[in-house]
Amino acid sequence: MTQQYRQRGITLIGLIFWGAILAFIVVIGAQAVPTATEYFAIQKAVDQAAKAGPTVADIRSAYSKMADVDYISSVTAQDLDITKVNDKVVISFAYNKEIHIAGPVYLLIKYAGHSH
Repeated sequence: MTQQYRQRGITLIGLIFWGAILAFIVVIGAQAVPTATEYFAIQKAVDQAAKAGPTVADIRSAYSKMADVDYISSVTAQDLDITKVNDKVVISFAYNKEIHIAGPVYLLIKYAGHSH
């Protein structure tokens, strides 16, 4: 009695296809992670700047100092929208980041946040 075993596995074409998809995801991820890291640095700086002082000038100055330390270039102190809600300072910000993929194709990531 001989039993026939059916072979299973991935073909070379399948391996190349999934390898290319994985490489694409890794390349895009490697470019997107620094933008997310910068967003969290901006969020932290905005939260700290909201507690810096009662005036808009104090808040902008505190944010500028923190932005210099953390190498934040996407949002300047002038880009911050500073308001008061229920006697609490609320700082809002929004900006876009473009990641070049190939040729005329870009990935647009929109970031927005406010102080807590």
